[in-house]
Amino acid sequence: MAIHLSRRRWLQHTGAACALLALSANPALAQLLRAPRLIPWRNWSGAQSCLPEARLAPQSLDELAQAIRQAPGRVRPVGSGHSFSALVPTDGTLLSLGYFNGLLDHDPATLQAEFAAGTPMSAMGAALKAVGQALPNMADIDYQTLAGAIATSTHGTGVGFGSYSSRVTGLQLVTASGEVLDCDSHRHPEVFAAARVSLGALGVATRIRLQNREAFRLRERQWIARTDELLEDVEKNTRENQHWEMLVITHSDYALSIALNETNDAVTAAQDPASEGGNEFVSLIEKLDKYGSDFPAARRALLNSLRHVANFDERVGDSYEIFANVRNVRFNEMEYSVPAEDGPACLREILALIRERDLRTWFPIEYRYVKADDIPLSMFEGRDSCSISVHQHYSMDHHNFFAAIEPIFWKYAGRPHWGKLHTLNARTLQPLYPRWKAFTEVRQALDPTGKFLNGHLASILGVG
Repeated sequence: MAIHLSRRRWLQHTGAACALLALSANPALAQLLRAPRLIPWRNWSGAQSCLPEARLAPQSLDELAQAIRQAPGRVRPVGSGHSFSALVPTDGTLLSLGYFNGLLDHDPATLQAEFAAGTPMSAMGAALKAVGQALPNMADIDYQTLAGAIATSTHGTGVGFGSYSSRVTGLQLVTASGEVLDCDSHRHPEVFAAARVSLGALGVATRIRLQNREAFRLRERQWIARTDELLEDVEKNTRENQHWEMLVITHSDYALSIALNETNDAVTAAQDPASEGGNEFVSLIEKLDKYGSDFPAARRALLNSLRHVANFDERVGDSYEIFANVRNVRFNEMEYSVPAEDGPACLREILALIRERDLRTWFPIEYRYVKADDIPLSMFEGRDSCSISVHQHYSMDHHNFFAAIEPIFWKYAGRPHWGKLHTLNARTLQPLYPRWKAFTEVRQALDPTGKFLNGHLASILGVG
């Protein structure tokens, strides 16, 4: 019996080997067998994905330039995958800057520092503190790479503070031809102006120099108040706090107000990351929605009652530890920036629509302020802005919810965050940006064949 089984197995293996030999005789099938294994890519929320032909992680500037020159099709740089819009997906080549990492240089006299463009924002705070510096402002998450944050004009909050892009004083860019350009206000100034918010459409940034300040501490204070009262006191809240924002609790009358201010007080004891930045509060809201969404009146009463039980400890720490929070609940997001003076009216319309239609959502709406800048494709070019972000849990359909709200943003001449979901294209975007042509001319000059474009970028930039 044992001999019989051994023979059968031998026949099976022999048959398989013969089959492979027969297949290899067919040139097309032989080529298929030799093809590299394709590795899918997916963003943080899971809403964007692609199957690129190649995924490369060059280890030097020369390798990067060669990879761009030799890529047979489209090329898209990829960072942490925290953009919700389709900036990254391609069936061509994905280029990671994972090896372009860390602090490269700093100047204690000017308080400027240069980082490799693939450095995660989460790694920059401690590195800057070690040389006595700090970013003046940060977003409430730090998962992005520096290049990704700059490319999309990512921002924090504070009427006196611009986006990350507004702090850039110089950068190095590898173009579609493999040329390396060192850009600032004196060298290639037109390219520098456009590349501070580029969507990755001009080339691959490798080094970025930032204007910083001396290291400092922040105090975080959180409290719950009626949303209408916070909107009525917007001027007071933004004037009296360096960094102020609110998380509006949908299907309720209240919001979580968050104020950050510089302090010399001692650092407080470390907290559970799950409780920072309102995370614990958000988790509680999720549970209430799960059991109360079928009973709108009861849900509203329960959400309103949270103000009686919510308690938030004040935190003091190094600025980078207070600015950024752990975000352990995945979601999809749409954000528009409207003129600062229109922020309250825009938010009121959104909340009224959610209530009137009983739109299914439980994620808080984020409401922030950002200072104007002079960057052609920045959402904040030429105007102080109020940024309003709506979210939907990754497991819930976001399309209908976002589609209902997006026209309200259009009514107030809102500009979409480039890294967040929206439905605009070049025809509708161009009137919102006075210097649109300046950017598109630089893009055409640097990448005439569209090597750095994917379908999404071709649509929003109007490239055939």
